[in-house]
Amino acid sequence: MVRRNDGRRAALVDAAIEVLAREGARGLTFRAVDTEAGVPTGTASNYFANRDDLLTQAGARVYERLTPGEEEVARQRSAEPDKETYARLMREVVGRVSGFRTGYLALLELRLEATRRPELRAVLTERVRDDLAANVAYHESSGLPGDATAVKLLYLAFNWLIVEQLTLPDVLSEAERDRLVTAAVERIVND
Repeated sequence: MVRRNDGRRAALVDAAIEVLAREGARGLTFRAVDTEAGVPTGTASNYFANRDDLLTQAGARVYERLTPGEEEVARQRSAEPDKETYARLMREVVGRVSGFRTGYLALLELRLEATRRPELRAVLTERVRDDLAANVAYHESSGLPGDATAVKLLYLAFNWLIVEQLTLPDVLSEAERDRLVTAAVERIVND
């Protein structure tokens, strides 16, 4: 059995994210990933069973890279659980996701590809459902105002705000985006 290098696997998946963001799902080939990662041709095919495996792992890696670290979670948990803190946390989330532009664009490509690939759709559906449930659970344990419906409404609103920011960045200024995040929390979250 061939022993595989976990660091190289991560580099290949990160390269796949870059290819997805730049070329779309149709441009995601093992050769394109090898080229992006700067490894010999054929390397990616040694690490992934097939293209679907690569697509799925790219999606998982985006979520992994977007997950806040323990230090950030501890800071969030120690903050006052009020609407002001909630708005600040949401601005941080929007900023963190927008800051990983290629990751979010790769996720959009994966979602489009999932409309044509039932297996990928099943994996993404499970992942997004689990992520949303984790966000609701985190919110409920945090003492922040609002309920599960507020969390879901903000999730939907901010996802489109991020799409707008990443695809048409001149529509809203950063200051306007921040004001909209605060307004959304103020209007959607009930004490």
